Amino acid sequence: MQKLGLSQTLSQKLSPQQIQFIKLLQIPTAELEARVEQELEVNPALEEGREKDEEVASNNEEEYEEREDLNEDISIEDYLAEDEINGYKMYGDGNFSDDEDREMPIPSATSLSEQLLSQLNFLGLDERRYVIGTQLVGSIESDGYIRRDLEAIINDLAFSQNIETDMEEVEEILYKIQQFDPPGIAARDLQECLLLQLERRPEKDKYTRIAIEILRDNFKEFTKKHYDKICRKIGVDENSLREGISIITKLNPKPGSGSEIAARTQYVVPDFILVNNNGKLELSLNSKNAPELRISRSYADMLQAYDKSKKKDKKLKETVAFVKQKLDSAKWFIDAIRQRQHTLLTTMETIIKYQYDFFLTGDESKLKPMILKDIANEIGMDISTVSRVANSKSVQTEFGIYPLKYFFSEGIATESGEDVSSREVKNYLKGLVDNEDKRKPLSDDKLEKLLKDKGYNIARRTVAKYREQLQIPVARLRKEL
Repeated sequence: MQKLGLSQTLSQKLSPQQIQFIKLLQIPTAELEARVEQELEVNPALEEGREKDEEVASNNEEEYEEREDLNEDISIEDYLAEDEINGYKMYGDGNFSDDEDREMPIPSATSLSEQLLSQLNFLGLDERRYVIGTQLVGSIESDGYIRRDLEAIINDLAFSQNIETDMEEVEEILYKIQQFDPPGIAARDLQECLLLQLERRPEKDKYTRIAIEILRDNFKEFTKKHYDKICRKIGVDENSLREGISIITKLNPKPGSGSEIAARTQYVVPDFILVNNNGKLELSLNSKNAPELRISRSYADMLQAYDKSKKKDKKLKETVAFVKQKLDSAKWFIDAIRQRQHTLLTTMETIIKYQYDFFLTGDESKLKPMILKDIANEIGMDISTVSRVANSKSVQTEFGIYPLKYFFSEGIATESGEDVSSREVKNYLKGLVDNEDKRKPLSDDKLEKLLKDKGYNIARRTVAKYREQLQIPVARLRKEL
């Protein structure tokens, strides 16, 4: 038997304004302009431009009245008091020149696939073999490899192109594609990729032949750096082997990557500008963070005219409600932009306060341990808010452009009882590896001992974790002749 009952529960829900602020906060400066353009397109009550009357702009601090029920008469007094809102400028932005407002150019480049298809056209293939060639080119991944099994490609041709072919014909056309630029393209694995590049070398001197023999007959031993075994198998001395390996290490293991990177190269747009003015650090937001927006005067006048109308039928109320909703939305968006600017500046100012010595000198050893909670507690905001700022923003300093997350790191206790940044420990670890004897690389155990001798009390597993984060391979793979 079912029973009916009532229960009360408490839950937290984000308002539309809060959701809009969160979305605006997490996007970087480079994307903000597109977001503003999108809002201008969908909301006719929002306009670009700056109000000339500064007295009207002072009304920006007033709050709109809460939305009224549509069945009641709608008052517009608050809208008339705030009919035009001045665009907000961040402090210290000054007057920007035309050069600063120009868009940064994005280089144009053809994709890897387009480059290969262009070269395919010069082979003079008949229509059937050209289709096979385009299928192979389409199977090449962004790094330049064909990892799809050729049997699967043959099946693709049969089902999608109605072309019957065999392995011999496909491999013949594949070999032609493998002669395209960049060298090493369309290889099925790393070994084939490197061999293709060596075979393209115009002169096959002694060391090139050794390099080919290493890759062709001793690839497994080469990947494991069993150099003594390779010397014995191919009958060369250590110096000759070193020269052959030197040739191999100069080859490109990802021949397709260069084209793809060029095609999507973009410039980093910093969110903050930090200037050292005679020992005083001055922070400002990028000018693109301050779009000049205002409430449409025509929409405010329209709402005023509707309110003065003596006719109060349902259709008029719906029209007034629509106009009011657009004005609300425009006001919320402008407020969210202003709140975004305030949150960005407050967060960055606190980061500078924590890492002042670094921003003054650029010395990475001056970085202090700092986690998201430290900044959140200081500015009185939630950790998630700080995280949204740190994960997608960057600052331009006189030492370069840094992502904000660069300044966050855990603390490591030293023998003296002080806390140092894990970044400092990583830098010292990297220095140890850079200066080690490559014939006898340092193991993680040895690195742990050297770090402890320096005063950094960390375990071996932490050494391994930091080494992996620095993309440093294990000692065996760092061995050189």
